[in-house]
Amino acid sequence: MKADPRGVLTGAHFIDGDVACAEGALAAGCRFAAGYPITPSTEVVERLAARFPRVGGLFIQMEDEIASSICLQGAVWGGVKAMTVTSGPGFSLMQEHIGLAAMTETPCVFVNVQRGGPSTGLPTLPGQADMMQVRWGSHGDYEVIALSPNSCQEAFDLTIDAFNLAERYRVPVFLMLDEVVGHMLERVVIPPADEIEVERRRYTKKPPGEYLPYEVPEGAWVPEMVRAGLGYKFHVTGLTHDERGYPVMNARTQEKLVRRLVEKILLNVEDIQRFEAIGLDDAELVVVAYGITSRVASRAVRLAREEGMKVGMLRLIVCWPFPERAIRDLAKQVRAFVVPELNYGQMVLEVERCAAGQAATRLVPHGGGAVHHPDRILEAIREAYSNG
Repeated sequence: MKADPRGVLTGAHFIDGDVACAEGALAAGCRFAAGYPITPSTEVVERLAARFPRVGGLFIQMEDEIASSICLQGAVWGGVKAMTVTSGPGFSLMQEHIGLAAMTETPCVFVNVQRGGPSTGLPTLPGQADMMQVRWGSHGDYEVIALSPNSCQEAFDLTIDAFNLAERYRVPVFLMLDEVVGHMLERVVIPPADEIEVERRRYTKKPPGEYLPYEVPEGAWVPEMVRAGLGYKFHVTGLTHDERGYPVMNARTQEKLVRRLVEKILLNVEDIQRFEAIGLDDAELVVVAYGITSRVASRAVRLAREEGMKVGMLRLIVCWPFPERAIRDLAKQVRAFVVPELNYGQMVLEVERCAAGQAATRLVPHGGGAVHHPDRILEAIREAYSNG
């Protein structure tokens, strides 16, 4: 197994989604990972543990997911790109530190290979029931970015995107795989390193005496960073803080800080948002899907077209921030939305909210453990098409 100096394996490979994710992290410049083994995500860190020594990286198996989710943040402030990897139960344990990463604007990546829940649930079988938790799991007001690959190729590509977005906006970014994408084997094409766009960390050029850790440059939304140990004085805290990073306990500072944490994402949605539009030009009904469910739904959409129904699909690639404008625009044109999910209703609530009564919204639920049968989605399409 040969890699270039940046650690990128090039060419075509037959690998699973978890391994593709690990290779994407390496290609993005990740050189530190902390994690605790948990099915079905373990293969990501197994691959990293094997590959890191060849490129100067380090994997640490922590005692639990709580320790993992804070350890990677220390690594970021030490100057490296870092990630952690988990699944449902471990993701629940990480929520406090996700809020800390949002408040301290620590650029990092969390990979969640979803499985059936709640609790220990179905460790080796798929689910998509962590989609609302990734957005709302930690307390307080903040915004995150979450991506959902539906193939092994996208597991590679979107991991690179996740690191780039984390650096660009200084936020925790989430890669929401599912067990099927994580464990299925597919052809993945890895381009040469010089063809992969990698966002570099924005370190300050100011001397130590002039630098303020949370001062935002004119016309920007994101403060510049420094690496610990280079003579800069900085304070990183989860408390409400001023431009020095020092705690300031008043409403004025809270408003200034938290508004920026929210608006640096919401005012840049056009740069962040990604979705795939399939057959929407003449669609009278739209299926909204993501992850592995979108691949099953695509067959149902084709079958519906063969029956003469004008059906299209909006595949969510970036799930958060949610594509509100796209749904609102479609709601003015179509009869209904059909939303299949491996849960009992999560992203469908966002579709319904944005449709605002202009188009019907129908959930096709599934408790996880397996994927939908295309015929079940097709039947929901038929009913919504005739009743919409």
